[in-house]
Amino acid sequence: MTERTQTAPGRRTLLGAAVLGTTALGISGTAHAAGRGAPAGRGGGHGSYRDLPVPTVIGHRGASGYRPEHTLGSYQLALDMGAHIVEQDLVPTKDGHLVCRHENDITGTTDVAEHPEFASRKTTKRVDGVSLTGWFTEDFTLAELKTLRAKERIPGNRQENTVYDGRWTIPTFEEVLRWADEEGRRRGRTVWLYVETKHPTYFRGLGLGLEEPLAKLLRRYGRHRANSALILQSFEPSSVQRLAKLVATPRVVLLSGPKERPWDFVESGDPRTVADLVRPAGLKWIAGFAQGIGPTLDLVIPRDGAGRLTTPTTLVADAHARGLVLHPYTMRNENTFLPADFRRGTDPNAYGDVFGALRVYFEAGIDGIFSDNPDTALLAAADFAKD
Repeated sequence: MTERTQTAPGRRTLLGAAVLGTTALGISGTAHAAGRGAPAGRGGGHGSYRDLPVPTVIGHRGASGYRPEHTLGSYQLALDMGAHIVEQDLVPTKDGHLVCRHENDITGTTDVAEHPEFASRKTTKRVDGVSLTGWFTEDFTLAELKTLRAKERIPGNRQENTVYDGRWTIPTFEEVLRWADEEGRRRGRTVWLYVETKHPTYFRGLGLGLEEPLAKLLRRYGRHRANSALILQSFEPSSVQRLAKLVATPRVVLLSGPKERPWDFVESGDPRTVADLVRPAGLKWIAGFAQGIGPTLDLVIPRDGAGRLTTPTTLVADAHARGLVLHPYTMRNENTFLPADFRRGTDPNAYGDVFGALRVYFEAGIDGIFSDNPDTALLAAADFAKD
C-alpha cells in the first residue's frame, strides 16, 4: 500500500473522531473510526489494522502523561480521551502470570520499598546486559504483587501525577482483556490494544517464556486472528517470529537507536544492528514475519548535537515500499522530552510546542504515534487532517 492510499482516508475519518473526542474530553464513549462497524465486546472479527485512522494515536502505557503508567486508571483515561489504541507492556510473575509493567524492575513504579515483608527480595540482576538493583516481578507471586500499589515513575517531571500514587494495583493482562471487552460492550465498539513482550529472551532463560501464555490468553479472548483489534510488538525480532507461529494477530518490530542490537541478536551472535534493520534489506526481512515497525522518532528525523531536528531519513518511504506501517515512539508534552527547536521557556517540565513537533512528524508520513498525552496528539492529528 502506498503512503497516499494509507493516509488520505484515515485523515478524513480522524477529523470527526478528534472533534468528538476533544469537545467532550474525558467523557466515556468517544467515537472514532477504529470502532466503526466493530462488534461490541471481544476483539475478534474487527477489521484490518490498516483501517485504523491515520495518524493513529496510541496511548503510551495508557495516558501516562496524566496518571501513573500501566494502571487501569491510565488505560481508562486514554480510552476516554479518544486514543485509537491503548498500550500494555508485559512481564511475568514467579507463578507465570502476565502483568502490565514497563519493566520487571518495579522499584520505581510501585511502593514495594515500603513493604518490610519484601525487604529481603531486593537484589541485583543483570537484565539484557544492564546491572539493576531493586525488586523484580519474577521474584513475586501474583498474590504478592497484588498487595503493592502503583506510583508515578518520573515524579520529578510529573509531580501532579503523584496525587494518584497508591490508587491502583498492578493489573494482569487478563484483567486488561476483560476491561477491554467490558468497555467494548458498553461503548458498542471494539477496544484496540497494543501489547509488548518485554525482555523475552531473558525471561525464556528463566523458564518464564512470554509468548506461549500470551498466545493462550489471546485465543481465550478472541484476539488471535489477523483481523483482531490488537497489535503485538517487541524489541526482539525472535519474539515476534515466535508469536507469528502461535497466533495470526498483527505484529510490529520495535527499533531503538541505530547503533544498538536487539538483545536476542546479542545472545545469538547475530551481528546486525538497528541501522542494518532499517535498510531496505533489513526491512524486507522484517516484512517476512511482521506487518509494521515501531522505530524511535530519531530514526524518522534525526536530531543534531544540539537536539534540534534535521532532515528526515528515507525510513518512511522504505518501510512503506515493503508494505510496513510505521508507529514511532514516543511523544511527550514536556520540554525535556521534545526536540530542542520545540522547547519553550527554561522550565524543563513545562509544556513546549508539542503541536509544532507533531506536525513535523506527521508531515514525514508516519502512520501513527505513541503519545503519553493522547488528547494532545489527537488535536494535532485533527489539525493535520484539515490541511
